[in-house]
Formats: sequence, C-alpha cells, structure tokens
Amino acid sequence: MSPRRRRKSQSAAPSEEEVLRILEKWGQSLTEQILKNRYPTLEIPVRTLSNTIWDKKRKILVLGPKKARRSFFDVGEAKRFMQTVLMLSIIVRARREGDYPTIRDLYYTGKHTIYYVDEMGRRRSEETWNDQRESNAVIQDIEVATGLLREHMGIMHDAKGKIVGNVIIRSKGYDIDLSRLGSGAYAVPPNVDKLEIRRVDADYVLVVEKDAIFERLNEEEFWRKHNCVLITGKGQPDRSTRRITRRLWEEFGLPVYVLTDADSYGFYIYSVYRSGSISLSYESERLATPEARFLGVTVTDITEYKIPRNYIIKATDRDIKRAQELLRYPWFKESKAWIEQLKLFIKKKEKVEIEALSGHGFKFLTQTYIPEKIKQRKWIV
Repeated sequence: MSPRRRRKSQSAAPSEEEVLRILEKWGQSLTEQILKNRYPTLEIPVRTLSNTIWDKKRKILVLGPKKARRSFFDVGEAKRFMQTVLMLSIIVRARREGDYPTIRDLYYTGKHTIYYVDEMGRRRSEETWNDQRESNAVIQDIEVATGLLREHMGIMHDAKGKIVGNVIIRSKGYDIDLSRLGSGAYAVPPNVDKLEIRRVDADYVLVVEKDAIFERLNEEEFWRKHNCVLITGKGQPDRSTRRITRRLWEEFGLPVYVLTDADSYGFYIYSVYRSGSISLSYESERLATPEARFLGVTVTDITEYKIPRNYIIKATDRDIKRAQELLRYPWFKESKAWIEQLKLFIKKKEKVEIEALSGHGFKFLTQTYIPEKIKQRKWIV
C-alpha cells in the first residue's frame, strides 16, 4: 500500500518568532494604555461552562464571546492583573532566552512575597500566588487571550501518551521509525507540533483508553497485522496525545477509532478526543478530532457479545450520576445512538472493562472484536 499523502493543516503551529511577537504585542498593549493616560486593563475570554458553546456544524466545543476585564485599579482584580503580567513577563523572558521551563518552574520563578503597609500603618505581606493551581490558571488565561497553546510558548508538562505504527517522524534532525521500536513505543513529547510527520502508511488510527491494553496490542503487533497506528493517552488524555491524534486525522485523512471501557467515564474520554473538553474548549480546533468514532466497548455489547456474568461490574452511584450528566451535554444529546447507550447504562446499572472480552479467550479482542466492528461499521459517532 502506498503511504498516505500529507494534507495542508488548518491548525498548524506558529513559528517561534511569531509566538514571541504575539506575546510581546499583548504586553505592549498595556504600555500603550498607560502612555495614553488610560487605566491598564486586560481583556480575557471567560473559561467557564456557561461560556462554552457546542458548535454543531464543526462538531466541537468552542469558547463563547464573554470576556472578563481585568483592571489594575480594580481592587477585586488587581491581584489577578499582577499575576497575569508577572507570568507573561516570565514566559517572554524564557522565549527570548530560548529556555523551555516546566509549569512547575514557572510557579517557583514567579512565587515571592510582596510586603506593604496597610491603611492602619501595619506591615503586611501577600504571596504572588498561594499554590500552583493559581499560576496554572494564569497560564491558561494567557493561552486563551493570545490564542497560543502553552506548548507553542515552550512550556513543558508531563506528557503521558504513546504511539506505535508504520509512521516515520523527524525530531531535532533525526528520523525515527515508529515501527522499529521492539516491544516499546514512542513517547509523545509535550510539543507535538515540533515533530515533522514525514511518512504514514496505515489505514486507520486506533486510540486505546488503557495503557495495559495498548501494551498488549503492541506486543501482539496488532498495528502491523492490521496496518494501523496505535495510540494511548493512559486514561484521560493529555493535550499532546490529543494533538497527535488530531494531526494524523487532519493531515493524513486517517479514520480514528476510540476503544474504552463501557462506562460513563470511558464514554467521556471518547468525547474529549472527538469534541474537546470543557476546560480546554478554547483549543478544540487544534486538539479535537470531530470525525473520531467510538468503536467500543458499548453497553449493548454486553448482550450482543454474550459477555460472561462474572465479568460484569455493578455501576456505582457516581457512575450513574456521570452518565446522567452526559445525557445533558449537547454533543451526546444530538446522537440517538448515544442516548440509547446512556439510558441503557442508567437502566441496567452495569459496566464492563475492555478486559471483559477475554471471557471469550485472550485473542478475541484482537482477532474478532476490533476487526469485526471496523469491517461491519459497528461504531458510534
């Protein structure tokens, strides 16, 4: 089979020069306000569920139009204004110097104590941020305000994704063949956009929720026998795993199938790959894969594939509550098939893991279930 030809990406990453220019321009806007005798104010899109919109046409979550004004002379916003400018200055410095700090580095670099005297003449102190959640939130504010991913800004984080298959990538001048890694797999780096995907010879991408199942499929060389690319995000996927999945779909036209446990949390993991997440809705255009299909495991598979009773687990109240939440999400509500699955899950209060298919033998998943579902188009979108 001929390798897939690369398509032009609509979500390509900006150059390092462009990243620095965008960050500096946002900071310079404050200087311009001050020189014009205006109160320095930042406008930042609101990252809340109420400002998250389901774009039915593009089938992704996007951020709405609401914006928050963060003013230096607003007592309620002054600290967050200071935090934002402080973080911006640290990131700009790192980009100018060619450094790649972690989000923890940024937290410590910006953490210090500010001393002041209050209106009663008492000496007081205030921390720039009390914990990393505060500094992380500021990084996200900068992302959403500038339209840059933190990866584009050179900020490192713990990446956990893995990939294997007939793919050749180029990283730092080296060609890496992802089909020649023995029993291992390629660890997806934090900034996927720095990888050049040079060659892809595959029919589809199979995204596996669980690392153990990924390892099992890799050991059996499922990807070689069925000419696919295997990916895992080890549960709830990180941004890098979602980005590499998006690139393979967008740039090479590969169908994407997602395999998770048959429970409400597995179903949500699928929707994160397909439609994006609420917390990162402002980056769905670069992280979501709107044509991804849910291969399984489904609730109806319990009956259809006659899964033995000893493999079936009673759903918890938390599982049921989460399924009820999913029913209210428009990206699930628009699908009759998903409404059926979720209502059946709530009614039966039963869930199964991918491993439940081993009730028919250890080879059943790879030799029967996955190939059969793909061939017979037994998936959900």
